[in-house]
Amino acid sequence: MDTLSYKTVSANKATVDKQWVLVDADGQTLGRLSSKVAKLLRGKYKPSYTPHVDCGDNVIVINASKINLTGKKWDAKEYIRHTGYPGGQRSLTAKELYSKDPSRIVENAVKGMLPKNKLGSAIYRNLKVYAGEEHGQQAQKPEAININELK
Repeated sequence: MDTLSYKTVSANKATVDKQWVLVDADGQTLGRLSSKVAKLLRGKYKPSYTPHVDCGDNVIVINASKINLTGKKWDAKEYIRHTGYPGGQRSLTAKELYSKDPSRIVENAVKGMLPKNKLGSAIYRNLKVYAGEEHGQQAQKPEAININELK
């Protein structure tokens, strides 16, 4: 009996197979889309998933301006930041942030679903979000996937 076949194979930077994936956000609900994109970035859909390695795909999200929020979240959901100065807390509603830059809503949602450490920062750099149809990654030949087919 071959004992080597029973060993758990752990991925590392050299053995990871990273793909470019294109996701269309047209008509999608923000939280449901973001959780699936975070799983793609993390690599949890791959059989070679390793928790401490960046083994996920590079994800391009297009049509971020056509995202949906349910209920009264356009007015009630707040994005809070701090300038770093005393009394420097600033907040924007989802509607105000959308009018400034629609892609930031998707970016913030996905970033909140990633680990809060160096690995999470490295994984977040693999995300590209665009408000419209056009994106700057045609040279990478991204594979378009249907996000609704993922669990």
